[in-house]
Amino acid sequence: MRYAPDHNDEARARILEAAARRFREDGVDGVGLAAIMAEVGLTVGTFYTHFKSKEALLQEALRQSLQARNEALRQALRTGDLELAVRTYLSPEHRDAPGTGCPAAALAAEVARHPMPTRKKFASELELGLDLLVDCLAERRGAAVSRAEAAAFFGLLVGTLQLARATPDRAASTAILEAGVRAALVLAR
Repeated sequence: MRYAPDHNDEARARILEAAARRFREDGVDGVGLAAIMAEVGLTVGTFYTHFKSKEALLQEALRQSLQARNEALRQALRTGDLELAVRTYLSPEHRDAPGTGCPAAALAAEVARHPMPTRKKFASELELGLDLLVDCLAERRGAAVSRAEAAAFFGLLVGTLQLARATPDRAASTAILEAGVRAALVLAR
């Protein structure tokens, strides 16, 4: 059977999309290649046509999902309304949709236990988002902001979202999100 010339590119894109979502929903170790490939209607054997290993898939999924998150952040900050960007990040909707949400909030702790090339891929893509925050925070404060300060600010957002997701009581979880918004806005001054 002959496939269209762009069949492999389309299949690769579907695999990446499914993997990025499933990794964020279930964790890297919580989802196997068979589940990802079944979701996109392909066999595990064809996986190796597209990726050398699950680790290579993770690296590419991180790159792609962090780039998408950076673009969403860029769009959110374009208006200059940091509070709106923070409230969107720390919203119940984002809390309840880890599969389409921020890969840092869903995967940072897990990525920290992966090999150095994966951690470097994660860090390099994350740096682009931190640069956006550096610029936004510096403009808001009217003073220079270091990447470390931007990382601390982002860490507050990520940690707040993680705690809210781990809290089973919805009212308490929402209170955590709102407290995170207030803390982030204080830190942004």
